Amino acid sequence: MAAAAAAAVGGPQPPQPELPAPGLALDKAATAAHLKAALSRPDNRAGAEELQALLERVLSAERPLAAAADGEEAAAAGGGGGPGAAEEEALEWCKCLLAGGGGYDEFCAAVRAYDPAALCGLVWTANFVAYRCRTCGISPCMSLCAECFHQGDHTGHDFNMFRSQAGGACDCGDSNVMRESGFCKRHQIKSSSNIPCVPKDLLMMSEFVLPRFIFCLIQYLREGYNEPAADVPSEKDLNKVLQLLEPQISFLEDLTKMGGAMRSVLTQVLTNQQNYKDLTSGLGENACAKKSHEKYLIALKSSGLTYPEDKLVYGLQEPSAGTSTLAVQGFAGATGTLGQLDSSDEEDQDGSQGLGKRKRVKLSSSTKDQSIMDVLKHKSFLEELLFWTIKYEFPQKMVTFLLNMLPDQEYKVAFTKTFVQHYAFIMKTLKKSHESDTMSNRIVHISVQLFSNEELARQVTEECQLLDIMVTVLLYMMESCLIKSELQDEENSLHVVVNCGEALLKNNTYWPLVSDFINILSHQSVAKRFLEDHGLLVTWMNFVSFFQGMNLNKRELNEHVEFESQTYYAAFAAELEACAQPMWGLLSHCKVRETQEYTRNVVRYCLEALQDWFDAINFVDEPAPNQVTFHLPLHRYYAMFLSKAVKCQELDLDSVLPDQEMLMKLMIHPLQIQASLAEIHSNMWVRNGLQIKGQAMTYVQSHFCNSMIDPDIYLLQVCASRLDPDYFISSVFERFKVVDLLTMASQHQNTVLDAEHERSMLEGALTFLVILLSLRLHLGMSDDEILRAEMVAQLCMNDRTHSSLLDLIPENPNPKSGIIPGSYSFESVLSAVADFKAPVFEPGGSMQQGMYTPKAEVWDQEFDPVMVILRTVYRRDVQSAMDRYTAFLKQSGKFPGNPWPPYKKRTPLHPSYKGLMRLLHCKTLHIVLFTLLYKILMDHQNLSEHVLCMVLYLIELGLENSAEEESDEEASVCGPERCHDSWFPGSNLVSNMRHFINYVRVRVPETAPEVKRDSPASTSSDSLSSLHNSGTAQVFSLVAERRKKFQEIINRSSSEANQVVRPKTSNKWSAPGSAPQLTTAILEIKESILSLLIKLHHKLSGKQNSYYPPWLDDIEILIQPEIPKYNHGDGITAVERILLKAALQSRMNKRIIEEICRKVTPPVPPKKITAAEKKTLDKEERRQKARERQQKLLAEFASRQKSFMETAMDVDSPENDIPMEIATAEPQVSEAVYDCVICGQSGPSSEDRPTGLVVLLQASSVLGQCRDNIEPKKLPITEEEQIYPWDTCAAVHDVRLSLLQRYFKDSSCLLAVSIGWEGGVYVQTCGHTLHIDCHKSYMESLRNDQVLQGFSVDKGEFTCPLCRQFANSVLPCYPGSNVESNLWQRPSNKSIQDLIKEVEELQGRPGAFPVSISSETNLSKEMESVMKDIKNTTQKKYRDYSKTPGSPDNDFLFMYSVARTNLELELIHRGGNLCSGGASTAGKRSCLNQLFHVLALHMRLYSIDSEYNPWRKLTQLVEEMNSQQGNEEQQPEVPILYHDVTSLLLIQILMMPQPLRKDHFTCIVKVLFTLLYTQALVALSVKCNEEDRLAWKHTGALKKNACDAEKSYEVLLSLVISELSKGKLYHEEGTQECAMVSPIAWSPESMEKYLQDFCLPFLRITSLLQHHLFGEDLPSCQEEEEFSVLSSCLGLLPTFYQTEHPFISASCLDWPVPAFDIISQWCFEINSFTERHAEQGKALLIQESRWKLPHLLQLPENYNTIFQYYHRKTCSVCTKVPKDPAVCLVCGTFVCLKGLCCKQQSYCECVLHSQNCGAGTGIFLLINASVIIIIRGHRFCLWGSVYLDAHGEEDRDLRRGKPLYICKERYKVLEQQWISHTFDHINKRWGPHYNGL
Repeated sequence: MAAAAAAAVGGPQPPQPELPAPGLALDKAATAAHLKAALSRPDNRAGAEELQALLERVLSAERPLAAAADGEEAAAAGGGGGPGAAEEEALEWCKCLLAGGGGYDEFCAAVRAYDPAALCGLVWTANFVAYRCRTCGISPCMSLCAECFHQGDHTGHDFNMFRSQAGGACDCGDSNVMRESGFCKRHQIKSSSNIPCVPKDLLMMSEFVLPRFIFCLIQYLREGYNEPAADVPSEKDLNKVLQLLEPQISFLEDLTKMGGAMRSVLTQVLTNQQNYKDLTSGLGENACAKKSHEKYLIALKSSGLTYPEDKLVYGLQEPSAGTSTLAVQGFAGATGTLGQLDSSDEEDQDGSQGLGKRKRVKLSSSTKDQSIMDVLKHKSFLEELLFWTIKYEFPQKMVTFLLNMLPDQEYKVAFTKTFVQHYAFIMKTLKKSHESDTMSNRIVHISVQLFSNEELARQVTEECQLLDIMVTVLLYMMESCLIKSELQDEENSLHVVVNCGEALLKNNTYWPLVSDFINILSHQSVAKRFLEDHGLLVTWMNFVSFFQGMNLNKRELNEHVEFESQTYYAAFAAELEACAQPMWGLLSHCKVRETQEYTRNVVRYCLEALQDWFDAINFVDEPAPNQVTFHLPLHRYYAMFLSKAVKCQELDLDSVLPDQEMLMKLMIHPLQIQASLAEIHSNMWVRNGLQIKGQAMTYVQSHFCNSMIDPDIYLLQVCASRLDPDYFISSVFERFKVVDLLTMASQHQNTVLDAEHERSMLEGALTFLVILLSLRLHLGMSDDEILRAEMVAQLCMNDRTHSSLLDLIPENPNPKSGIIPGSYSFESVLSAVADFKAPVFEPGGSMQQGMYTPKAEVWDQEFDPVMVILRTVYRRDVQSAMDRYTAFLKQSGKFPGNPWPPYKKRTPLHPSYKGLMRLLHCKTLHIVLFTLLYKILMDHQNLSEHVLCMVLYLIELGLENSAEEESDEEASVCGPERCHDSWFPGSNLVSNMRHFINYVRVRVPETAPEVKRDSPASTSSDSLSSLHNSGTAQVFSLVAERRKKFQEIINRSSSEANQVVRPKTSNKWSAPGSAPQLTTAILEIKESILSLLIKLHHKLSGKQNSYYPPWLDDIEILIQPEIPKYNHGDGITAVERILLKAALQSRMNKRIIEEICRKVTPPVPPKKITAAEKKTLDKEERRQKARERQQKLLAEFASRQKSFMETAMDVDSPENDIPMEIATAEPQVSEAVYDCVICGQSGPSSEDRPTGLVVLLQASSVLGQCRDNIEPKKLPITEEEQIYPWDTCAAVHDVRLSLLQRYFKDSSCLLAVSIGWEGGVYVQTCGHTLHIDCHKSYMESLRNDQVLQGFSVDKGEFTCPLCRQFANSVLPCYPGSNVESNLWQRPSNKSIQDLIKEVEELQGRPGAFPVSISSETNLSKEMESVMKDIKNTTQKKYRDYSKTPGSPDNDFLFMYSVARTNLELELIHRGGNLCSGGASTAGKRSCLNQLFHVLALHMRLYSIDSEYNPWRKLTQLVEEMNSQQGNEEQQPEVPILYHDVTSLLLIQILMMPQPLRKDHFTCIVKVLFTLLYTQALVALSVKCNEEDRLAWKHTGALKKNACDAEKSYEVLLSLVISELSKGKLYHEEGTQECAMVSPIAWSPESMEKYLQDFCLPFLRITSLLQHHLFGEDLPSCQEEEEFSVLSSCLGLLPTFYQTEHPFISASCLDWPVPAFDIISQWCFEINSFTERHAEQGKALLIQESRWKLPHLLQLPENYNTIFQYYHRKTCSVCTKVPKDPAVCLVCGTFVCLKGLCCKQQSYCECVLHSQNCGAGTGIFLLINASVIIIIRGHRFCLWGSVYLDAHGEEDRDLRRGKPLYICKERYKVLEQQWISHTFDHINKRWGPHYNGL
């Protein structure tokens, strides 16, 4: 226990224990045993008193008086050494006493044995990984710890893993929260039965000791709490106290973990009221106790709470049990205190002009609420502990302790009641808190455990008024941030709304309380109580009305708003969480007929609240202009309960609807929102900034739409079905401000709308009507149909992943509703409408996720544009859906052109809503449709195809839903004749379609053409006119009509006196005729809707008389009208479909259509355009042209920007994007010609102006990762599996080099091997060339370019100007003519001996650059600088292997190793062998030729002393063999048989002057092959055992004199064995035998295979080299013939060689000197070494030359196995569990990403590891995110994930927590990119990591 604990238990100073009682002097165990015995006696009073005395001393709260005097520092005193020890002491005493003299650990074990572990109850804090299984959960909050989850059986269940945000507890074993089938093995057994009873004496001591201990803790909490001065709790002080109490609380926590037996003791202690009273009453002579009690009372008071016995306490008379209850009752009625509380409320308001006081007063008058808010009475330890827990803002330790106790049922109930009792106090503390986020999480951590349990929630509701408390507390909470509503009537409004800018809403401080409320409403029994309690419903509606009309937007008309407020986030969140979710919770219990009563209650109080609201804002009939609020929760409550009532409860709709006047008011605000949406999309609100668009989008967004736009539209549908249709339609056009546009005249004046907004507003109005009339979400669709429609709409917009579909489909927000995401119905509907597209991988492309795409029949029959429009957040999605539809029709051959949105049949309407269809059969709508058709036909401006489409859609809807021919009389009721009767006789669309209208009187501006001439002119529609009896027209005004209707309805609805007083409508609208410049004209029309449609058909098809009634040819059409050919098509198809339907509906229509078609329509005369019209048209055209010009400019600018280089390219070279194959031109061309991709000129590379290849140099350790076994290593997923790197290629080479350096001369060692297995430099190019001076200026321009694109110019990085590939250097091209190289390749007939001499001479020449040193050329400078670049690419440790740093041998070794690295890597890219042949792999362009030139030039600067040149040893016999023995003191040179042959090859070739002659190359290869073959024989001889050796020695000796003895491996082997037997090489077999000897018996075939395999790697590298140097193609072959094909290609095989009999590798040998002599000489060197070091000598001979291809680690199938092992694994450096653990996929090392703990010299661990493991390239799997991150040098990128879920998607950050499985294809792609070093080219999004990963 921490020493600081001391002050915590009020431990006395150390000397104190020794003072009074002699018992204390004994050791603790004895005392404890003695006391236990005393207490076990029947009469245990003495023992009890003794124990009390002891505890009094040990746990004494009496401090030395000095400390007590300054109570402030009391807590700090514990920091000192002395008291700290006492603390320890106190805890030790407690442990001893509990154990009753025994050992504490044994005691713990004993108690654990009695644990009836029926519940798990494990408590966890934030960030813990837990599981949730929806299949097993009863409560949606159910969660399991990982252990219980994995022990249970959840196969096939719908579960996910999640990171806990607020903490939680495991529910395993709790059948109230989850189904028993899901319990784990440990908690399945109901074990309480078979657990023996707890022996009384075991826990006896605990019952005595613990009350004192807990009281002590409470005293501490009292002492430590100081009321903060300025309402700011001094966090420091509180934390200090808590730190001191840490050991005590931990001790209690440990007790709870001892299991059920101990928990029940603790429960007794915590809930026992008598104990509490005895200890804490603060009476008696103990001054300290008094003081602590006073502090407690002060704390209560300062919290704004009263202690019921207020007055009594200060008199310090002892209150008896009786008075306390009386006091409470007395208090409830005590008016004095009430008044006092009221005033404190006022202070809370901090003087906001007593705003909303009206509400306050109403609230405080109910005494019940008051006691809820302000009274606390503590009767037990538990209650006071919770009080302090809250006061200290829920310290984590305390929360965990309180939760750990929950498995105890009795405790659970007591604790829940206590929690409820403190609910109001919690809210107050939360509001004041600064850390409200943390505190919220901790509150929910507790409450979710209590309220998820239905039984418990019900009990508390009944016994503690839980619902009253919650609603009141919420109401109080919101009251603190009310402001006056400015909606409608700013001055006189009495309505108050919450202020969304307040912290309370902005920071979501209310969510813990709301989430508790939603949680308890999910229980049926609780929800029913709520719905039955009228008082609660009234209060709740009161609460909801605070949100009604919040966050009001006012349209800015002049300048752009300065500060865009972001309060709308808070507003939407508040409505969703505080209003909508409780509503869905209540709705889920109103599913059956028996619950009708509840719905009636809600609807009744909802309407009352709405009526209050209309009164409060002084609403009459016109909404205030230019303002909108998206928040109408009362409307939405009303709508959703109506919908439920009709859908599930069979209620009669009319019985719950209000009168007409109320309906008219109800529709105004939702309609206002719809109009505002159109205005926002028409950019009329653009001055309000982006946030208004954000609101419009949020309103329809998937998480909000079913609580926002859907109820609004439904409410409008209900209003429309019950109100007068003419009134409704005219209201719609008036709200959308397009009334003035609906005139037949060609010109009009719109008083409320600018011309540029007219078209989109008209489109908006018509679209809204279409949605209103065709949407059936709440009007009769079943849940499954709704789900299907939603899914189809989302899939039509775009292909979707499974998770995004789940996210986009608005599920019922309440989890108990049944449509759970991922539920059965979701999956079955998904498989019915969509096909799964598995993820695809284009190499180098982006990696796709698994997607769902609509099936063909869905496009064909179910695509519903209306649903798509309703659900699109972005307008572009509608276009996207249409484009996809078009593509489908083209592809399936159904329709070739540009189709119109298809018309979709609707589900039948529920009978309650039949009235909705009257909208389609009202004269007002018909006049609008007629006018619009006419205007479109006459080409008036501001009309679009979209308008026509919607008009036709409405006509078609009308035809589909026409009533049976109704008598036209009933339409015109007794009312006065209205002017629209003069347009159409009846109200049925079918008959009105054929009605001809001859003349129309319109009002037009005086300038309009109609005024002068009375001829039919072009059109426009605002004031529609009608045919009067006389034939002259009536002006028809929508607005006037609507007013008349409104007045009528109101007069009809109530004839009471007060109606007369109703003010006239506010005249914000000027009557349409009032503007003086309007005059009346009469137009001749002579059209009907049918004739207009037919003319439209002609217009659309562009042909006269194009329409011919189809039934004249085929009478069948009228009988079975469903013809697929009309399903898809454009406007023409739509018109034909409508005419056919019209003809079907009535014979009259059919006849009239035929008549119209018979009259040959005369061509429309060309319109004469007046000057005024021309002017406006010109203006429009000019505007349009300007717009187009601007688009064009922008596009041009963009393309210019995109590649400023390509414009500079040489126009004459059409192949500029095909990289020039370098130096492969025709022989007649004298020099290689290069194109510069910057200046575009072509020409050879010259000394003064060299050309270079764009290259990327990177260090690579891929080669070093090769292993010698085929099975790739697995990623370790248990402690046992570890990966040790000693079998990697890099490790083996390292060991070899250090071995050589131990025994041989350093300079010689550095020539005997290659380095670069780790950190080798790999050079790759995109194949483009540029002048080096052009490159320099290009780099300058990049340096000055401010926008750097993720690469660092200072490090020389750039992108190829042509192909944009990443690069960091330029490799100069060596000037040379191709003709020369052709000459060099001619075979010569010189003998091998001559060639050997020439090679030696050429190597001996001093190396120099081609031109004399004095005049250093540009080329040589560039060669030097690129060499510097190559050196700087890798770290120093990968370059310097010499024992003397900086020796030239080092550079020499490094340079030829670069060549080796590049050749080896190319071999790996080809798959490890050359069987495929061909030029170069995967279109990779090679720069090896250029690289060789650069390396050779530098290598020749270091000439090897001819003494040491290995070439001599290979080709000459040394005379005196013993000469070497002389110089003992000097280390010998490396024996030639220990040399790496490939390294020798590169050294020999790079030492030659370039370009090399082909015969010299072949000569070198032949000579080296003899050495290689000898090495193979030696290795073979070492591998086999003694008997085999003797046998071979013998057989070979017999053939020694045959003619081809030098080409027979048996002879040579026997020679090798006999030579090496002279030394000690074979002697020390005993120890090593088993290790070396291979178990196979050697046959001639296996030996031949061994020899060939040994030589193949060399032949492959050599063939590649030859291919690059001389441009010869590689032949392709089978694997088994690879050796023979390569050797003949290299010229090793004699030309006359016969290939019939089996191939023998030895026949390739061509010995430059007698074989037997030179082999003896080589073996002699070995023998002289093995004299001293036989072991090492043998190890060096056996070289493992057959490396397999490098692989990344093999990953397990299921991601969970990785996650479970690594996410809890501790870091080896700092032994903490890292926050972001990662694992290297190359070597399996576990690292901390970004972990500061493992930082070394400012490098974080991942970056450091990427340098050590991959020389700058690291591939890490981030454990907590399942994502792979690539580090390349100083940059990094997120690569993506190789683990996908069952639906083929990644789960980055494991947000969804679904099971993930390895995707082998993706992993292959990753491995391929790693091996081919193409991360830089393929991944596009790189950023600098600043060493911080």
